[in-house]
Amino acid sequence: MYRVFEALDELVAIIEEARGIPPTRNCIVPRGEVLELLDDVREALPGELDDAQDVLDHRDKIVTDARTAADTTVSSANEQAHHTVTSARDEADRILADAKAHADRMVAEARAHAEHLVSTAEADAERTVADGRKEYEALTGRAHAEAERAVAAGQAAYDRSVADGKAEQERLVSATEVVRAAHTESARLIDSATAESDRLREECDQYVDGKLADFEDSLHAALRVVGRGRSQLRTGAGVPDYAAEFRR
Repeated sequence: MYRVFEALDELVAIIEEARGIPPTRNCIVPRGEVLELLDDVREALPGELDDAQDVLDHRDKIVTDARTAADTTVSSANEQAHHTVTSARDEADRILADAKAHADRMVAEARAHAEHLVSTAEADAERTVADGRKEYEALTGRAHAEAERAVAAGQAAYDRSVADGKAEQERLVSATEVVRAAHTESARLIDSATAESDRLREECDQYVDGKLADFEDSLHAALRVVGRGRSQLRTGAGVPDYAAEFRR
């Protein structure tokens, strides 16, 4: 192919340098050199054309092979991508289903635990109230019995003092000073017995009031725990700590 281009360049140079024939555009060229160059072109073209055709044929095969390989690669890539997307979607669905099942199981367990805690707290509160009521009734009964005993003892002491005073008064009726002293002592004994009776009644009332106040505090604490637990369960604020109130 190089010889063809070289011969064509030489032909162009000969024609450009040839002498013109006025007044036409024709020129006089050396016939021998021109024919020789044309023979060189004629001889070089078939081989060069064959080589060029071989290159074109080889190029078409390369392009065809490349296109086939590209189509195969694209098809394989599409299949792989479809398989990957399908697998990822299946895996995501499985993970989502597992997470939902785990969440449902945790919610169910939390609800059951909360219901158990509420039930236990209510049972404890009812038991505490019942125990408190029993203790209140026992304390009230003991206090009443103690008060009645103290009143009876005071009354007995009073009666005994009165009887002693009367006896002493009758025995010493003849002596004015003795009678006056007996009246004074009798009045003192009566006042002392009355004061002792009042003191015993006041101590009994204070004891009963203190026990009732302690029982009232225990009941208020239990009711606060139950109320807070029910409020937290309704608002979903978590599992309440029922023992926190009693640890204070």
